[in-house]
Amino acid sequence: MSSKRIKYVSISVPVLYGNHAIRLTPEMRKPTTPPDHTHQWTVFFKPVIDDFDLTPLIKKVTFKLHETYENPVRSIEKPPYQVTESGWGEFEIIIKLHFHSGVDLGINEKNFQIFHGLKLHPFNPQIQPPRENGEVHSVLYDELVFSEPTEKVFEILTSKPCNLLPYKLSTPDKRDQEYTRTDELDEVSRLEVYMKKVREEIENQRNEYKDLEQERLALLQ
Repeated sequence: MSSKRIKYVSISVPVLYGNHAIRLTPEMRKPTTPPDHTHQWTVFFKPVIDDFDLTPLIKKVTFKLHETYENPVRSIEKPPYQVTESGWGEFEIIIKLHFHSGVDLGINEKNFQIFHGLKLHPFNPQIQPPRENGEVHSVLYDELVFSEPTEKVFEILTSKPCNLLPYKLSTPDKRDQEYTRTDELDEVSRLEVYMKKVREEIENQRNEYKDLEQERLALLQ
């Protein structure tokens, strides 16, 4: 298959990433678990469609944890792309997708990075009280966009229909936990409204200043 790129073509692959967390119980603790660790969590990356196979394209997925962890860069070469650990604090995890490469493979895509803030506590505890077991699901929806892919990448990504509908909540009771694309769009819309109000207020203040300046000049004449 040729590594020639297909002009004016763009393919989006819907994916999910994030983490699940639960408060550690005495039964869950291992002899090696540090005494100050309060939660067990799993960070993950996967296609929205569970059986959509990305292994012909993805060589490995690395998860860069906090430097205090032993072997902070974890490399996963086949699904499920996930890492389970324990800890007590929240921090940023870098999820990096490493693609196969080579002229003979017909693949020549740049590696892709995702930044995820590990969540051990609910997004909106005021909406729904925290669960007794401290269960948290921080799941985010995104799309990998391949612009002008090679013929081989195009073949891989179009081998199976891929539903591009926005990600929905896994269950209604996780409404306070999961942050979907719809939430993101709603938040952007609210920000645009507030930004418009700020711009209008700045313009009003500018006009008032001009009026006051004109009055001052008139008094000096």
